[in-house]
Amino acid sequence: MQQSTIRLIHNETVLVGVALAVLLLLFAAEPILTESFAQETGGNNADAGHSETDEQLDFNTNNKVYAPAHKLQVYGKALPDENLIVRLFAPDGSIAKFDQITTGHDGTYNYDLLIWPEPSTSFAYGTYTVEAISTAQNGISRIIDVRFASTTELRDVPIERSVNTLVFAPETAAINQTFRVFVQTTSDGLLIGNEPSIMLQSTHVHLPSGTYVPLADSFEALHQGLFFVDYMPTEEGTHVFHVVAFNHGTTSHGSSATNVLSQDLGGISEQIIKLNSVLDETSNELDVLKSEIEGFDATLDTASAKIDDSTETITTSVAFIREASSQLNALLFPIIASIGIIVALQIAIIARRHS
Repeated sequence: MQQSTIRLIHNETVLVGVALAVLLLLFAAEPILTESFAQETGGNNADAGHSETDEQLDFNTNNKVYAPAHKLQVYGKALPDENLIVRLFAPDGSIAKFDQITTGHDGTYNYDLLIWPEPSTSFAYGTYTVEAISTAQNGISRIIDVRFASTTELRDVPIERSVNTLVFAPETAAINQTFRVFVQTTSDGLLIGNEPSIMLQSTHVHLPSGTYVPLADSFEALHQGLFFVDYMPTEEGTHVFHVVAFNHGTTSHGSSATNVLSQDLGGISEQIIKLNSVLDETSNELDVLKSEIEGFDATLDTASAKIDDSTETITTSVAFIREASSQLNALLFPIIASIGIIVALQIAIIARRHS
């Protein structure tokens, strides 16, 4: 009797386990059976219902223009009890606010996303973007542009995004020598853009020969909104860098020109430095020559003084000679006269004897 009872309990336990297994299989197969039944009964109606579910995301803001201390509200309708991600993007593309909200049982929602603070570097005046992303509908999203302004008189105005582009290039460069060109892109006074291949996709340089070379793939990001490209010119003449910035459907242009020479100012400067060095050496040598000439002038003055002294000495000697000569003449004249008289007497005596 006891064994029969144990067997009965065992059989009941097995039956309960089998029943639970069947129920689990039915629950697991229910979505598949439902989808198969829907496809068999009307595929068009199933597709229409699926599309309506995927696109059920209504998103709005309470205003288009806001001032400090005003509230930014988002509202709309999505799936019941759905999680939505709401993000606020600043004009420079950074995320200024990030929240996650849950819709009601009827799918509606109304959420205070932000009370606008006083303007600062974190919240500057400009055009902001509010985005809602569905987490249950394949990530579909809705985007609304709003304006943060200083006025308290709010009114609907068209949202306009202005993009400014500045290009910094050297005025002169040398052929076959690399130089760097910088580009700055701003919107509402804030730097924007991180991907130069997208932001500057139409940028190019006009060559002196009349052709142009694309540069979009050559740019690199130095900082958000700051880009640079290292460019090596192969032609002499004027190279014009034409930068085209594209952001949120708005295009901005900027340009700068560089005159490419056969030699850059650095080489000319080095030559000028060398020339200055040569001129300095020449000046030093001229100073030495000048000092030597000054010494030679002193020597000439000394020699001239000595010559003058010698000339005076010679003049004195000549005067002495003249005086001595006159004294000698005075002594010799009587003697010569006496000799002449004696000779004349001898001639007279000899003449008398012959007569």
